[in-house]
Amino acid sequence: MTADPDADAVAAAVADAHRREWAFVLAATVRVTRDLDVAEECVQEAFAAALTEWRTAGVPARPGAWLTTVARRRALNVLRHSGVERRHLPLLVEEEVAPDPRDDGAHGYPDDRLRLVVTCCHPALDRPAQVALTLRLLCGLTTAEVARAFLVSEPTMAARLTRAKKKIAVARIPYRVPPPAELPARVDAVLAVVHLLFTTGHTVPAGEELVRRDLVERALQLCRMLRGLLPGDPAVAGLLALLLLTDARRDTRTADDGRLLLLEEQDRARWDGAAIAEGVALVREALRARPPSRYALQAAIAAVHAEAPTWADTDWREIVALYGVLTSVWPSPVVALNRAVAVGFASGPAAGLAALDALAAEPQLAGYGYLPAARADLLRRLGRVAEAREAYGEALLLTGNAVERDFLARRLAELD
Repeated sequence: MTADPDADAVAAAVADAHRREWAFVLAATVRVTRDLDVAEECVQEAFAAALTEWRTAGVPARPGAWLTTVARRRALNVLRHSGVERRHLPLLVEEEVAPDPRDDGAHGYPDDRLRLVVTCCHPALDRPAQVALTLRLLCGLTTAEVARAFLVSEPTMAARLTRAKKKIAVARIPYRVPPPAELPARVDAVLAVVHLLFTTGHTVPAGEELVRRDLVERALQLCRMLRGLLPGDPAVAGLLALLLLTDARRDTRTADDGRLLLLEEQDRARWDGAAIAEGVALVREALRARPPSRYALQAAIAAVHAEAPTWADTDWREIVALYGVLTSVWPSPVVALNRAVAVGFASGPAAGLAALDALAAEPQLAGYGYLPAARADLLRRLGRVAEAREAYGEALLLTGNAVERDFLARRLAELD
């Protein structure tokens, strides 16, 4: 253990442990409580205890093991003194069966985090509830971060999560770890979780940093595990391709001074060539399915960007066409927004602005900061300075990430 760390160092260590160890600690505690609510409370208490105990005892060499021990001990005390195990139907039940000697001890799942993601995506819950619960409880995202991923307000998401938990209790839904043979029935929900996890880490909704590397890397790890379990699934191949091609630009998205760099400003020589090559190969494989999955189409769009030697060589007409196919496969206001931006590059800012303005009444985009930001850029390119200034101001009000806010503020200042 390190000797007598100060409060700031302990707080940083606890925050780092929360990012890295939350899913593992919760998984271990759930096995004791068989109740997600009780397990989550015990894990939260363990992290709170770490803030004080680590100041006197020092930060342990294995924070995750320390947190797991404390959380499980608290869980046992809760069960012993309140009889929770008798009053609540188990949410996670591992059947008492003899282990299969061919099994790896985890029902064929190479990582406990993936087991828990698959478990939480129970078919008795509707898709939004599956995804939201998994992101909140097992991936450690805050309610605000989950709300951002779903384009709804934080109170709305909090209510949805509460209703989903009540449905589990009232409907007496047992959660059992499914064997790998049942995974294809749940794969759509699992892929949605992994994609939203990556998206949240790729551009953090709020905070000082643009990227949360732990979430990005966790999503990539989970997707590679899924690829190993379902090597012939084109949607899995498409999602892995999308994550690889998007993350290949990670180190070039900001300048040395922390400024946000757009695609046209990034040093393409520093993009991860191995990730791009692997992603492009996976795109070709994923596009063989008919109809192609939304992940395969999104990855194909990312591949067009990745394979263009320079920004000027980007084939925007092909990107617009791919967005058109994606819209038919996966109608989404965010897809329509991205298509409008692409139209602005393929056919000029006036055409892009017309496509954006057609989305003005879309309720899901009402609080989405990228809509006014995209509109501001098109207005700037058209020389409509007053309107661009107003749009940049609106985007600033709706943007919580400090790096993106700095970018918008600089663009606004340039108009003056």
